[in-house]
Amino acid sequence: MNGKSNKRIKIGFLLIIILPVLVSIISLLIGSYPISFKDVLKTFLSIFSSAGLKEIPEVYRDIILKIRLPRIILALTVGASLSVSGASLQALFRNPLVNEYILGISSGAAFGASLSIVFFGKGFPVELASFIFAFIAFYSVLFIAKGTGSDVISLLLTGVIVTAFFTSLLTMVEFLANPYSLQSLFFWLMGSFSLAGWKEVLYSLPFMFIGMTFLFLYRWKMNVLSLGDEEAKALGLNVKLEKLLIMIATTIATSSAISATGIIGWVGLIIPHISRMIFGVDNRKVIPASAFIGATFLLLADDFSRGITSFEIPVGIFTSIIGIPFFIYFLKKSGKLWA
Repeated sequence: MNGKSNKRIKIGFLLIIILPVLVSIISLLIGSYPISFKDVLKTFLSIFSSAGLKEIPEVYRDIILKIRLPRIILALTVGASLSVSGASLQALFRNPLVNEYILGISSGAAFGASLSIVFFGKGFPVELASFIFAFIAFYSVLFIAKGTGSDVISLLLTGVIVTAFFTSLLTMVEFLANPYSLQSLFFWLMGSFSLAGWKEVLYSLPFMFIGMTFLFLYRWKMNVLSLGDEEAKALGLNVKLEKLLIMIATTIATSSAISATGIIGWVGLIIPHISRMIFGVDNRKVIPASAFIGATFLLLADDFSRGITSFEIPVGIFTSIIGIPFFIYFLKKSGKLWA
């Protein structure tokens, strides 16, 4: 029986590793300007050889290499970052309803990014502003919840309060913004890859990888921490330090993703659940599985957002439409799904 289970897990991992590659190839073909698979292949081959360069129209190279490719890379990385962050927080707090949005990280990062976009510009980079205020929001949740009780309900309620506070600050920034900045900020807050380019990839991707790599290396410690503080201490872990490091890594990954694309909700909530349904509750499997499934999910959502109509719909709308029913389902079934 155990042999069959291991075989199923191996097949499952093989499929979720292949899926992002297949979806990426399909994504290169999707857009308002139709390009065939043959032309896409020729365009990539032209990078390594100038022999067929004259056969490829310059517009193909611009669309594929300057618009679609960085967008696909960013969608994959953001999806993986949000999913891994959500899975890590759920393991850390031993609750399947916890994610970066509920704990105030997203609202804090959004407020920081809005300050940069509207008031400071290059003097206060979006990535730095997002990280600082995401960490402030998250630490505020932990600090306030610590004085109200140790249960997860207190943590979630505090997260709602802190999220509302930073949302109010964000509304104030919107009120004070000039019309040009307000239009950019409003579109950014709905979550979109429409402005994705190599600049956004280079600025945010290294930080997302740093956060995800740390969480990947710490996935076995999450198993120990999920047993409870006393059990983790008995096994030799410095619980406070380990939790703090995981929180910092989560904040880095999430804030970097938000700074590049805006708020894309629900990914960090629903993808870890799908991973646990397929691979069980072992974080050594859940964390990498969440990365691959989340990357594929967000790229597919982005393909729908730019391919379903003649105009582009912000991808955050699609993730919310899908995520809200999932949240209601898991809210009712959370006691049975976490074991």
